[in-house]
Parts: sequence; structure tokens; C-alpha cells
Amino acid sequence: MKILYENVALPHDRSFSIWSELPEMKEEVVLRSHPHFELVLIENCAGRRFSGGHVEDFYEAELVLVGPHLPHGWQYSSAIDPEMPVHAITARFSPDFLGRDFLKRPEARLLTGLFTNAARGMRFYGKTITGAKVLLQAMLFEKELARLGLMLQLLEVLARSRSYLLLNPAGINIVKKAGEVQIMSNVLTYIRHHFLQPVSLQKVAALVPMSVPAFCRFFKAKTGKTVIGMVKELRIGYAAKLLLEGRLNVSETCYQCGYSSLSNFNKHFRELQGMSPREFAERYFVAAYEPGILV
Repeated sequence: MKILYENVALPHDRSFSIWSELPEMKEEVVLRSHPHFELVLIENCAGRRFSGGHVEDFYEAELVLVGPHLPHGWQYSSAIDPEMPVHAITARFSPDFLGRDFLKRPEARLLTGLFTNAARGMRFYGKTITGAKVLLQAMLFEKELARLGLMLQLLEVLARSRSYLLLNPAGINIVKKAGEVQIMSNVLTYIRHHFLQPVSLQKVAALVPMSVPAFCRFFKAKTGKTVIGMVKELRIGYAAKLLLEGRLNVSETCYQCGYSSLSNFNKHFRELQGMSPREFAERYFVAAYEPGILV
């Protein structure tokens, strides 16, 4: 896994950027880190989302807001409806895109909470996605004041929404220096390539290089998770993918994902997915493979 630190500049004739694209299905994912807020709407796609230290599979429309310097990326695996294109709309804006003193104004007090939460990554759901989609689509075809007005409406929809989940723990310290980004890139790439095997803390720490205790503190400070915790999330995410494919039973999936104990596998799966592997397979397998059916 690669992390690309971007110091991108917004267009000098606009206060924010918005664009539409058709993402390609790729197994390799590049995490991006830049000094802007980014709102991403993804439709008709299943895959895996990476946000800071959080890793999660998704199987339906996604609306995610990430704050400045929060490494993020998506791994697109398949279209939900194979006959329709995967579609994404991205809006990117700086914290002071309406002026440095804008957030101090009483009318903007709602945005303070929104932007604070965005530092941890926010996934919206329900009617918030529907409302945001209408505004994002309209913004693609408007210019100047009309587009800016829609952007303010969009931020109000997000700020007033209660239909969201925070993706990273409070106090997460996101890397802001290119050197630290490279260190984390090496570490996360190693974990990504070896999570199906026993991961040695000594080997991971040697990549930095640091002593094991110092590395564990560093990793927890930068991701909000332990190495073992991240390996567990990757394994369970991979297990969910295998169960959705329907080729392996629960026991086979357990050992395919690096577990040597079925009881530990069941415990970790329930902890992260909120249900047993068998319940997950029974609930989502039909929804993932019968067109027009979503659970």
C-alpha cells in the first residue's frame, strides 16, 4: 500500500474543486494525504475504504468526508449492478475557503463541529446521502455564485445530519510531514502484504528503524490502533470478501485468513462486523449477487 502526500493547490479562479469520474477496478490502492477537506460520493460500487487507521469494506453507496492530512483511499472491487457504471463525485476545499474569519461568524457555528469531526473521518448514511447527492450533482453544472450557494447548502446538510459514523478515535494524530508519510507507507505496505501470516513486531519495527516498544507507541500515535488491531481488521475484511464470494465455508475462510483458531476468528468477526461469520454469509451473500436486492 502506498501513501501519496499531496500538496495540491486549488484552482486560483475557484474557492473549491468538484469533479465527477468513473473509477477503475484496481486491486492496488494508493492512500492520499493533503491539506484539504475532501467529500467523496461513490455509487454502484463495493470495495474497501481506508481512512487514517480505519479499514472497512463497503457494499453500497458511500458518502465520506475526510479532514486535512487524513490519509484516505478506496479499493474498488466490483460494481453492485454490473450493467451500470461505477460513479464518483469528489469535492475538495480548504479549511478557510470562505475566508480566514468565516468560521468565527455566528452563522457558521455549525461548521465548527462538522470540521472537527471530519478530522477523524465521517461516513454518512441514510437520507443524508440522498440530499447530498442532489446538491453535488447540481454543483457539477453550476458556476460562480450559484455553485458557491449550493456548496453552503451542502455543508449545512452535513453539519445538521445525525446520520453519520466517525471512522477514527478521538485524538488521532495524523501524519503531516512527508518523512513520516514515507515511514508509514513502508509500515502499512509491509502489513498489507503480510497480514495473512504471523506479523512480527520485530520485523515491522526494523523498517523504521525503532525498538519494538518505541515503534508500538509511534504506530498507535499515528493510527490510533495497534499493529495487531490493524492486522485483525485486514483479516476480517478479507474474510468478509471470501464469504461473499461463496466459495469457502466458515472454517475454510478462517484458516485462509491467517487464523489458527476458529473460536478466535468467530470472536474477532463478531467484534468487527456485529454478527457471526455464518450470519454474515447468510445475510449478505444473496444481496451481493442477486441484482436489485439490497439488505
